[in-house]
Amino acid sequence: MDSHTHTFRLPLAADLVWSGALTAVMVAAAGISFHPPVSFYALAVLLCLAIAVPVIRFWPAEQDFGWANRATLVRASLVILLTSLAPFTSELGNWLWLYGSLSLLALILDGVDGAVARATRSATAFGARFDMELDALFILGLCIAVLAQGKAGSWVLALGLMRYAFVAAGHWFRFMERPLPDSFRRKTVCVWQIVTLMIAILPITPTGFATATLAIALVLLCYSFFTDLRWLYQTGRKA
Repeated sequence: MDSHTHTFRLPLAADLVWSGALTAVMVAAAGISFHPPVSFYALAVLLCLAIAVPVIRFWPAEQDFGWANRATLVRASLVILLTSLAPFTSELGNWLWLYGSLSLLALILDGVDGAVARATRSATAFGARFDMELDALFILGLCIAVLAQGKAGSWVLALGLMRYAFVAAGHWFRFMERPLPDSFRRKTVCVWQIVTLMIAILPITPTGFATATLAIALVLLCYSFFTDLRWLYQTGRKA
């Protein structure tokens, strides 16, 4: 999501500094409110680095980062907070309602960067990948939160890890590296994943209901990945 305007240009380092400061404020506020262990802060730092390093590696330093990508950075700060807190959600008590509300805000913000990119005609492959990887991290964080609360077994992590397994497999199976076309089915399954995970973490959600809806989400996700794999394999054979 690149902004090609020449009227405003902010160094990439400045964007990373303000987004890092925003993340630090959120993490500090959570620390004051919830008193999480030191591992919470360590995880937040690691996630910040995991996002900042690829941005520095793949975004041209001389090019303005763009407002759409800046919107994604705001959401990244929120996702880092939520994912860092995920292993400790069983200790949040009624604060889980706030955790669920912030998760809903992260989901809503998911559409902001795309809207900004379309409005400014600044969509890029980098921006799309940035947004996609942030979605994957968000889903994995919610899976960890559900597991920490005992709303589902360790199998729920498959919802968050399948995307990473798909990317890793692409290093051995070259046909999987081909770009996939846009898919309403894929987007629908992704939203179903996030919504069911968000509902599962709420204090009022029964364990049985959470387990059933998440199992459906896993079945749908497996079907979606199988459909994409079949398309990639068949397209690769014809190439």
